[in-house]
Amino acid sequence: MLSYVFPIYPNKEQKAALETAFDLCRFTYNALLEELQRQGRPDRGAVQHKIVELEEKHPELRNVYSKTLQYESYRLFSNLMALSRLKRNGRKVGKLRFKGRDRFRTITYNQSGFTFERKTEKRATIHLSKIGDIRVKTHREIVGRTRQVVVKRSADRWYIILQTNGRRTDLAAGNGVIGIDLGIEAYLTQDNGVRVENPRTLRECLDGLRAVQQRLSRQKKGSRNREKTKMRLQRLHEKIANKRKDFIQKTTTDLIRKNRFIAVENLNIKEMMERPYRNARGIADASWGMFLQVLRYKAGSAGCEVVEVDPRGTSMACSNCGAMHDMPLYIREYKCDVCEMCMDRDQNAAINILKRSSEGPERARAEDRKAYPMKQEASGFSPR
Repeated sequence: MLSYVFPIYPNKEQKAALETAFDLCRFTYNALLEELQRQGRPDRGAVQHKIVELEEKHPELRNVYSKTLQYESYRLFSNLMALSRLKRNGRKVGKLRFKGRDRFRTITYNQSGFTFERKTEKRATIHLSKIGDIRVKTHREIVGRTRQVVVKRSADRWYIILQTNGRRTDLAAGNGVIGIDLGIEAYLTQDNGVRVENPRTLRECLDGLRAVQQRLSRQKKGSRNREKTKMRLQRLHEKIANKRKDFIQKTTTDLIRKNRFIAVENLNIKEMMERPYRNARGIADASWGMFLQVLRYKAGSAGCEVVEVDPRGTSMACSNCGAMHDMPLYIREYKCDVCEMCMDRDQNAAINILKRSSEGPERARAEDRKAYPMKQEASGFSPR
């Protein structure tokens, strides 16, 4: 499904109704989780029926649209299945946790209970059952029929996520074939030497983040000033996340519009962050996992093929002769003692990534790589 995120502007009464709906849905989720923990073997039907018992015992739950409450059972078992998949993949996982207010940020209107009406190019209205008509600021056309609406709370702002059954038609793949090496010094390096610089979003905001966090830690819990500072901190985190998402969206769109085949590394990001001297903060700030997820998602609808290859040895192997060399991270230039080739280490890795994919050998045969001189500078070497 396609997803469209728009800001909404509820009035004072609507905001209070949304807050109540969030609290009651969170209460329902926690009650269903408690019921699930009582069972020796999970019984989805019994957990689902628990909602009826809760409505009889707590009449205020009828102030929330019925399918929105029922969705909390789906959310619970979706989380349970996600933990089971992680466990099957060898990850160490614990039990599902009860959700506090700060960890419950969305409610869902599934299939019904909403009506979206576009009034002008930038204005619309969404009617949510038991909430009312809320103003929406739109910035793009919606393709397909809206099947589900997610209401999201982020700091003191509200958003809706419209999920439709449409298919994106404004993004088409190009004709290029590339290999990509992800990094921190440069966010990504292509096999032709083109680099995309790392925006280092967290580093730019780190001083302000530290100051607000320090101020929060010194304030009394439960005080109004602490709540104001906490909201300011949430806004700052939201700003960092939005800047990171914007960069990833623009970069992935540009790559797909230029290429029909993209080879990338199949990275174990969690393991990389746990290794000593691997700059875990830089890796987390780069958000490679989100980049690869968005790239695969967009490629699927644009006719572009994304292939993930084994990353082992891509930085140590010579892309010209295949000889292996020890390459600590501080060495940024690859120099082969066998064939005397010299180039940027990330570009060398990107060429190896492309070679390991299905398109790599085909392109290598189509192009005359033997014509390259045995030793070239990093700025002048091109695998094309």
